[in-house]
Formats: sequence, C-alpha cells, structure tokens
Amino acid sequence: MGLFGEVRREFIARPDQFKSQILYKWPDQNIRKLTQLTVQQDEMAVFFRDGRVQGTINPGRVTLDSSEIPFLGMLVDFATGGNMFKTELYFISTREFPNLPFGGVVDDVVDPETTLAVGLRVFGEYSLKVLEPQSLIVNLVGTQNVSNNDQITDWMREQLLKVLRTDVTSQIVQTNWPILGIASHTEEIERVTLEKVQQHVASYGIQIVRLGNFTISIKEEDEATLKGYRRDAQYTRMAGGFQQYAQGQAMLGVGEGAAKGGGAVGPAMMGVGFGMGNTMGAGGQQQPGQLQVRCPKCGTANPETAKFCSNCATQLGAPSQQSPAAGVTCPNCGESNMAGAKFCSSCGASLAPQMTTCAKCGTQSPISTKFCPNCGTSLVQAASAQPGAAQRTTEGEAQPPEPQPGQQPPAPGPA
Repeated sequence: MGLFGEVRREFIARPDQFKSQILYKWPDQNIRKLTQLTVQQDEMAVFFRDGRVQGTINPGRVTLDSSEIPFLGMLVDFATGGNMFKTELYFISTREFPNLPFGGVVDDVVDPETTLAVGLRVFGEYSLKVLEPQSLIVNLVGTQNVSNNDQITDWMREQLLKVLRTDVTSQIVQTNWPILGIASHTEEIERVTLEKVQQHVASYGIQIVRLGNFTISIKEEDEATLKGYRRDAQYTRMAGGFQQYAQGQAMLGVGEGAAKGGGAVGPAMMGVGFGMGNTMGAGGQQQPGQLQVRCPKCGTANPETAKFCSNCATQLGAPSQQSPAAGVTCPNCGESNMAGAKFCSSCGASLAPQMTTCAKCGTQSPISTKFCPNCGTSLVQAASAQPGAAQRTTEGEAQPPEPQPGQQPPAPGPA
C-alpha cells in the first residue's frame, strides 16, 4: 500500500461528494487502531458488527483507541495482533432532507357517484429526518439490505404510497368523496397521510417532517370518462329518461349525416326514430301503476291527488265521492266504466248509446225517448206493437225495423 493509502487509513471522515446523502458506509471493514475519526456536526458515526450496533460516536474528532472508547474492545481483530478493528462503519446524517420527490399510481377505486373504477395518482414532496441512527441501521440497513441513499428514499416512497393506497381508499369509501372533486380534500388527505406514514416508519428511527406540493388526481382517460358520464346523466335528467337522450343523440347523428349529404337512413335508424316517437308520446301519459281520476265533465285523466282538472279546470273530488253520472254502465255485464269509454273494460261490449228508429219517419232517437222528436209519433206504441222495431246499434248507426208479415214497410222519412 502506498503512502497516500496509509494516510487514508490513518484518517477517516465522510468524503465531501457524499455529504448530501442520508447514509454513507465506509468501504473498509478493517480499521487501524489509533486512526483519527472525524464526525461532522450534522451526523453520527455508527459501528455495526454481528447483526447489532456496537456503539456510536457523536460529532467531533476522536482517536480510535479501546482504552478511551470502551466498546471498541469488542471490535478488536486479534488475528492482527490487536492492531485492527473489524467492523462496519456508517455515517448517518441527522439533519432534515427536504424536497424529496414521491408519486405514482395509488390504486383503482370505485367512484361513489358513478360506480366506475378509476385510477388515482398522487405526486408530491416530503422531508425526511433520522432521529435514531441505531434503529435505522438495525431495522432497515440490517434487515432490508439497504445500504445507500437511493435505496432509503425508494423505500420511503413505497411507504408513502402504501399508506395512500389503504387510507385514501378507505376515506373515499367511508365518506363517499366524489372522485372528480377529490382535489378539494387534498389538505385532509395530506394530514392523514402524514400521521399514518409516521406510524409505519417510526420503528426505523425516521421521521417524515412534512409533505409539500401534494397533488392527487385521476388518470386523464378516466377523468374524461367520468366527465362524459356526468354530462350524459345531466342530459338524462333534462330529457326525462336515458332512452330519450340516447335516441335523441342517434337522431342528431342522422341529421348531421343528412346535412353532410349522407345516404338513405338505414332500417336501424328508422327503428330508433319510431322508438323515440313512441317514447315521447308516452311521456305525457300517466305512468302505469299511478291512480287516476277522470274528470266528470271532459273525461281527462288526472293524478289521484289533483283537485282541479288539468284540461277544463273542473273541481275534482275524491274518487269515492264522484257522481255516478261520471261513469257508464255496461248493458251486457253491468260493469262500471269511466265516462267517455267506448267499450267495456270487462267484457269488451260496445258502450255506445242504444237507439230506436221511428217507424213513420225513420228518425233515430235514444231508446228511452217516448215520442219522435221529428214527427211526434209515439215510439212506445211502435215498440210494443212491433217488438223488433227498435234495434240496438253501435257508434250511432241504426237499421230500419223489419216489417211484420202482412204489414207494409214504413214510409221513408223526409230527406
């Protein structure tokens, strides 16, 4: 070994190019007795051997002599005649290291509003400080095989992301935070993350002093999907139904195609149009399952809770208090039907008024009429004398009575 090598072994200190690192390991495990060791004000020297910390030296300059530093007696290499110490020597910085970056994908979480799975990302900076160098060496360096600055910071980034994966996801689920507005909870997430990560790293002698430039966001493609979903949901509420919105979008597409000189509309698009028409037509009707009250005056269907008719403003009472005149009784089965009905809802029979025809002039009148309003002929006598004279018809149409044997047919009425 040359002169400079001998001098190097006589004086040990952290090299200048490594003073910005959290941890620096002296490359030689054989240290000459009476070597001068220099420890800077913002660091501590740790002697490690056989899986445990043998001792530490505080800032200052000392001579490595077992007579002055008792723990060095356990490090003496007797194979060298007691002239060497066999140990691992670490320089651990105790100052704060700011502006250390971290970030990455947290996890896929379910948005409470849309139930869609989206990817969360977190970026920021943190400040780190070693409070207990002995714990750092034993629990991190000795067990995790971490021996340089990059490995320590990489490990710390993983601890931060680990906390974010578990605790931020739990917060979203428990408090129903909407993903698109999660940036408004950045301060709360930062505070919770700082508390939780400290619990994870305290046993390693490390303290996370603070977080900075903390940003939480979602993947760009997921953000576009969520915004589109919200827009569609808003249009759905405005249109009254998602089917109407979807059909409207399809028809807009057809219109744009036609405006650009597109070809004939295909059968599928025609089907969409017809479906939209049916849907729009049904939009103004009462939904099935809702009770209705028919107006006794105009027959318009109104909601059960309506007090006045939406068509003619006639006052509506409770269904049980409505006048019997509001309904029509089926002549076939006796079932009561709503006013204005043309066919019985029970048996399908026609509910058109029953008519009778005057035998003299042929004028049609309701069957309850006693005298013809045109010529004054008694309709009761005609009905009793000619049982088949009055024939029931539907939809206001009547047939003339069949003449009895030996009887002349009735003269036609005036034109």
